[in-house]
Amino acid sequence: MSEVLLQRLRAGAEALALGLDEAQLVCLLEYLALLQKWNKVYNLTAVRAPQEMLTHHLLDSLAAVGPLRRHIAQAGCAAPLRLLDVGSGGGLPGVVFAICCPGVDVSCVDTVAKKAAFIQQAAATLRLPNLHGIHARVENLAGPFDVVSCRAFASLLDFTAWSRAALAPQGVWLAMKGKHPADELAALPPTVQVFHVEPLTVPGLDAERCIVWMRPGVGQGGAVA
Repeated sequence: MSEVLLQRLRAGAEALALGLDEAQLVCLLEYLALLQKWNKVYNLTAVRAPQEMLTHHLLDSLAAVGPLRRHIAQAGCAAPLRLLDVGSGGGLPGVVFAICCPGVDVSCVDTVAKKAAFIQQAAATLRLPNLHGIHARVENLAGPFDVVSCRAFASLLDFTAWSRAALAPQGVWLAMKGKHPADELAALPPTVQVFHVEPLTVPGLDAERCIVWMRPGVGQGGAVA
């Protein structure tokens, strides 16, 4: 394990005030090593350099952990909270959520069988009983999931439409985006209520990031800052 990567990861986690212990930091780097190893055969990500993977994948996903934890605390969901990560690919942010939030039961769904197989392998190798890989189309999943997340998956309109049946009645959507997606927000129907657009700061990454929080709604749609 690269001591340089570990130091950068530790500094990033501290900047995000996540309070991760050493075992979680090591687990995150072991996941990164797995991603790099399987990527040679399965083409899980276009980012291949370890330092870049750390910033663009791990730290980018870690930036959403604090907001997820706050939502869980405010929602008072019965344990374990069930989270579905849609179009998870190599497991971002789903695997990161599973490592950092052991009380959350995380299922990563992807239409590509080898990507779902990688998640299953990661769960076994990293000893994460709360992590599951599912090979399916999200439209065919019934749920219920308390949180349905995605990162660079699809437009907000498609994401919410395809995953609606999987969402619990009081559940929420967590969509990780780059810059504020004004056009996508404007395209949402009244049946989707945007209740918060939360800016994110990713340590070491000079780029705009945000989470669009949504829930099923009736009547007036529209974004709330």
